[in-house]
Order: sequence, then C-alpha cells, then structure tokens
Amino acid sequence: MHGYHPPEEEYLSTIREMQEDGIAVIQARLAERLGYSAPSVSAMLKRLEQAGLVTVGENREIELTADGRRRAESVVRRHRLAERLLTDILGLEWHMVHEEAARWEHVISDAVEARLVEVLGEPATCPHGNPIPGLGVPRNDLIPLSRASSGDSVTIERITETIEVDLALVRFLDDNGVRPGAPFVVAQVSPDGTLVLRSDGATVAIGAEISENLYVAIS
Repeated sequence: MHGYHPPEEEYLSTIREMQEDGIAVIQARLAERLGYSAPSVSAMLKRLEQAGLVTVGENREIELTADGRRRAESVVRRHRLAERLLTDILGLEWHMVHEEAARWEHVISDAVEARLVEVLGEPATCPHGNPIPGLGVPRNDLIPLSRASSGDSVTIERITETIEVDLALVRFLDDNGVRPGAPFVVAQVSPDGTLVLRSDGATVAIGAEISENLYVAIS
C-alpha cells in the first residue's frame, strides 16, 4: 500500500480503516498492516502525537484525534471515490482497484472530488461495500459471514479493508463471484470454521479468518 502517499496520511487513513474493521490499533498491528519496521512506526507515531493527530493510551491503543480523523476521512473518501471511478467509469477489474486507487487518492483536488461525487451519482460505498465518508454510513444489519449457520441464505455486502489489501485473495474472491450483491446459501460449516457457499450449482470454500472479514445480510 505504501509508496504513493504522504506518510502522515498513509498512517492516519490506515488507523481509521483498521478501526472501521473493529481492530484495536496498537503499534505492532499497525506495523504489520503497513509493512514497516517497528522503529519506523514508533517514530512516525511520535510525530503524529506531537502534531495533535493521534493519542496513545495507557493500554497502548492508538486513537485518532478530531483533527486526525478529519484528515483520515478525507483520504479514505477520495480513495473510495477513486475506486468507484476506476470500476464504474473506466471498467478496471474489481480486484485491482484498491492498489490503483492508492495512486490517485492524494492528487484529487477538492474540485475534482466534488465532480466525481456528481458524475458517480453520490455513491454510498466503494466497490467493496465499504461506506464512503460523507456519503454512506455503516449498516447495522450486517454480520460477519463467520456467524452464519448452515442453510442460511446470505448476500455478500461488504469486504473489509483487511482483505482489500491482499490482491491475491481479492482476485480469488472475484474469480469465485464472492463480491457485494452476490447471493449464496451456506451449504456447510466445518468444525474449523470453514464455510462452503453455494450459488447456481457452484461452491466455494471460505476459511474462518476470511469469513470474519466478509459482511453479509441474511434473508
């Protein structure tokens, strides 16, 4: 993910995305997510804390301040609008847009952002079903696929940022039709948490860790 953005914005948006996925953000998890060394992450967190953009609690959990959250949401908003542009207008393959949008999100001006919102029809979510700040809100009716039972009819609605950063995994999901809006029946739940999904006679096995990051609506 790194290599395209100002470092501060990369950290702030990543913290925000991890929190959106329900992850308690501590330095070790942030370093793993970003692929940076612990000393590098520690140094940047000190800079962000001194700038009043994050706080680090006694439990070592990292939180965004009001200013930090505003900056993070601006980056996330432009990233997800860029993803929509790439899929809806340019026709880029769905599994490729997350990485490509990282090249766009920091060069989109306010004027271009406003025009994107208009041209794209005020989309509520990115192509992966994650809410676009200022346009969409989290849905309270969704549950992780891992909580579904055998026989449940489910519709994939959201693929978390935790999965989005794994290009090979997103390609696998795309190749098997596991994308927002796709309906499935849970055909089997194994003791190890693996779920077998069935749709139109085809099946796909989803491991426990992945299923925790796929949010579905049960019908």
